[in-house]
Amino acid sequence: MKMFLKGILIMLAALSSSNSYSQKQGQAKIDSLLQELPKTKEDTNKVKLLNDLSYTYSNINTNEGVKYAQMGLVLAEKLGWKKGIPLANNALGNNYITKSDFSKALNYFLIALKSDEELGDKYNIANDQGSISIVYSSQGNFPKSLEYLFKALKCFEELGDKDGIANCLGNIGILYQFLSDYPRALEYTFKALKINEEINDKSGIAANSGNIGLTYDYLGNYPKALEYEFKALKKNEELGDKYGIESNLGNIGRTYTNQGNYPGALAYSFKSLKIAEDLQDKSRMAANLGNIGSCYLNIAKDTTGKMIADTLIPKGKTANLLKAIDYFNRDIKISKETGDLNTLQDCLNYLSDALERLGNYKEALESHKQYMIYKDSVFNADNKIKIANEGTKRAEELNQKQVEINKIIQAKKHNEQIFFISGIMVLVIIIFIIFRNNKLLSFEKKKSEDLLLNILPAEVADELKTKGVADAKLYDPVTVLFTDFVGFTTAGQRMAPQQLVGELHACFKRFDEIISKYNIEKIKTVGDAYLAVSGLPAANPNHATDIVAAAIEISDFMLKRRERLGEATFGIRLGIHSGSVVAGIVGVKKFAYDIWGDTVNTAARMEQNSEAGKINISATTYELVKDKFTCEYRGEIDAKGKGMLKMYYVS
Repeated sequence: MKMFLKGILIMLAALSSSNSYSQKQGQAKIDSLLQELPKTKEDTNKVKLLNDLSYTYSNINTNEGVKYAQMGLVLAEKLGWKKGIPLANNALGNNYITKSDFSKALNYFLIALKSDEELGDKYNIANDQGSISIVYSSQGNFPKSLEYLFKALKCFEELGDKDGIANCLGNIGILYQFLSDYPRALEYTFKALKINEEINDKSGIAANSGNIGLTYDYLGNYPKALEYEFKALKKNEELGDKYGIESNLGNIGRTYTNQGNYPGALAYSFKSLKIAEDLQDKSRMAANLGNIGSCYLNIAKDTTGKMIADTLIPKGKTANLLKAIDYFNRDIKISKETGDLNTLQDCLNYLSDALERLGNYKEALESHKQYMIYKDSVFNADNKIKIANEGTKRAEELNQKQVEINKIIQAKKHNEQIFFISGIMVLVIIIFIIFRNNKLLSFEKKKSEDLLLNILPAEVADELKTKGVADAKLYDPVTVLFTDFVGFTTAGQRMAPQQLVGELHACFKRFDEIISKYNIEKIKTVGDAYLAVSGLPAANPNHATDIVAAAIEISDFMLKRRERLGEATFGIRLGIHSGSVVAGIVGVKKFAYDIWGDTVNTAARMEQNSEAGKINISATTYELVKDKFTCEYRGEIDAKGKGMLKMYYVS
């Protein structure tokens, strides 16, 4: 079960204030600031106060945070206070990060960076670069995030600012942790910790000790993980930092779970849950509820062993399963409230397991259906990251254009004598833009057509463009391939979400390359499942042979990848069946080309009854390929909803 475990990048920029309310936090600080606002003159102090309000609101109400940052920006420009302009833009960027509007956040941070570079303010330049790094990290673009962090590190080293150096080193360590480069993660985090200890920065010591513990946990070195997690806990207790204490307790509980020490895991997870409830932090509450449920489920597995057929576990041993189900249901309720799809899908999967072990098959099936729905939603949500990355690229382009425009305006102000020449240049630029836009329109049209061909077969795409609709058609014969990764859910517990999606993308990209060689049409991916078919829309007399050949290549690719990467990738099951299908487009919005029929269902059953690294084919497919491939008869196997089916493994 996933927990609130991930390292958090520390925002390098910090507001400095000498007012009495600066020590307050949250709503109490907002109330104090709002009381001071009407009394403050229209000067630079009011700009600072407005931006302080904006930063404080960023964790409570981002709309209010944006409003006060904009007020600060307008006042700074009115006063001509150049240092206030990047301050306000940073506050705006901070609020848009919280809103997950990364393109706007990046745009404001880039404006702030440009302003601070013009002012020659190296300290704020480093802070701006750190903020830009956080935007890229939030999108999962860790290489770009590292690029800006190393820039910030260089600035702080030139300034001799040990606190800034330690923050950068610690954040670099976290990014390498996200990239699963654990040796480098430890290298940079230990460097940060050393500086924290030199300057007696207890918050830094706590944060970096916790992240070192987390890295050791990922490496499976649980004694070392616990050593540093307890060190972090002690520091946070000295600081009275409830959020830090809660996170450390949760991490200790997670490490004990991984170690198999379930009593210890429960003890610390319950402590962590109590603090999360006191803080009214639903995300942290959900993480702990899920971990507690997972502990009880693991205890139940240890005491009941593996289920055999439909035999229920003995009476008197159901208590731990009932507790697990209770905590999973509580976690699911909170995850739905917070919109945390990752935790929600994991909990539904574990709940289905617990219900099945209890013998409640009807509810177990329903939970599994819900799990599959949310699993697909998470996969689609991760794809949105790619769209967000495109947005940040656009923001960089817009910022660069703004810089160019500013240069033109400044040149005009400094030298009125070249006004006529500047006018001619502007005219040339306009003509160039018109020409470029026409070229871009042609390019975008081609991109749209390429995208349509990436979604639909060429024949279907042509029919859709010509008629506006594409009719569903029967294709016979065809051969259908289903694949599914073994241990995908458990991999999600030990891998960061970005790492998990990255590995999934790498595998599916290779699958796409393989099937493109064999006259095979990819239909779709659903979570970690992959569906393809040969024999449509154009008939293919070798449909079965091509599918089996592609399946062998896919299986070999995953076997070699597993040998090289170990637990960082997955095992795979493959199932194949031949017959007839109906294919067509579903719906009118976000339409998808799909296939239906008993052939598809039977291929799915072939995959479900296969084993890791095996290609399981039906008797129908066997008759079509037996002269081309060596096959091993498995006998008749009871397939869910299909009865007894003859099955063969392709050797």
